[in-house]
Amino acid sequence: MSFITSLILIDAPASALNNSGEDIPNARTENTAAVKFIRTQDGKNYPYVSAQAFRYWLRQTLTNAKDIAWSESPIQREEKIAYTAADPITYHDDDLMGYMRAPKGSGKKKKGEETPDAEDKATVTRVAPLRVSTFVSISPVNITADFGTMTRQEDNPVPYEHQFYRTTLVGAVSLNLGMAGKFFYRRRTGFVNLDEMRRQQAQSAGLEHLEGELAYRLPSDERVRRVASLLKGIGRLDGGAKQTLHYTDVAPAVSISAVIRGGNNPFQYVFTHRNGVPVFNADVFQQVFDNLVNQDTLRSPIYIGWKPGYLPEELAKVPANPDIFVTTPQTAFDNLAGYLANNPHLLDE
Repeated sequence: MSFITSLILIDAPASALNNSGEDIPNARTENTAAVKFIRTQDGKNYPYVSAQAFRYWLRQTLTNAKDIAWSESPIQREEKIAYTAADPITYHDDDLMGYMRAPKGSGKKKKGEETPDAEDKATVTRVAPLRVSTFVSISPVNITADFGTMTRQEDNPVPYEHQFYRTTLVGAVSLNLGMAGKFFYRRRTGFVNLDEMRRQQAQSAGLEHLEGELAYRLPSDERVRRVASLLKGIGRLDGGAKQTLHYTDVAPAVSISAVIRGGNNPFQYVFTHRNGVPVFNADVFQQVFDNLVNQDTLRSPIYIGWKPGYLPEELAKVPANPDIFVTTPQTAFDNLAGYLANNPHLLDE
């Protein structure tokens, strides 16, 4: 099975992209906002952005972009339960980012099995074809606490304090191409994508019935369009907390992407750091490339996106090769989308 596999670097020069909701320990004020970070056993701090936050940024980017075709699934809420329409046939969001819809009154079920229920009350779940890692600082940092005040009122100023950091965040994104636009009705947790009502919808919409796999599949051109939209959204990523104070561009500063047979990410160790600054390890990258070619697992060119002006001395280390294309991150994801459009068979390898 083929996957789109990407390594992404986000430059955070002075940022607080994902807050924890906790108070800052030993703060000077009562109003505080702490950032999320990992503290290792040796006491070092690694700020991070959660996969949930990244997916939220991506959803918002896709929904707000006028030049990207994307349909967001509507949200419904019942008391403390919230869920989407769970309609992957109609909504790109439900298709590629998955869902779990368990409305109140859907009833208990045996482990791994779907319980027959009234229409639109059945529990349906879908494992997301899109997988996102936590984006973690490439090196440990000293987290800064900034002190400020609200002074526009006539009486005493209201002090507040928030944390921020300077680092490069590194994370991975993977998309299972074979699962995009393919919806199962297996009696297995995560694969009850379609209940009886949704199966009828699939039949009415003319989806291909894969009876042996207990699944329905969208036409190839529609599947490619949805994947292409997702890729374009990653290249144009926008979002993050504290943007009014820190205005961080969260679109990839560097990206390395390719279609690879198998779900592991071979680019994970291509970047190291020196004194907190990312270092491109050309020898490791060459070994990764050679292994992918020798094992016949590389199913596309490697598309490297690199923002102009970002670490030009590291960009110069990228080896010249006709199967490696270097451009801006946005163009790199657009070009990968174009390659898929010309090679739709990759979705079913």
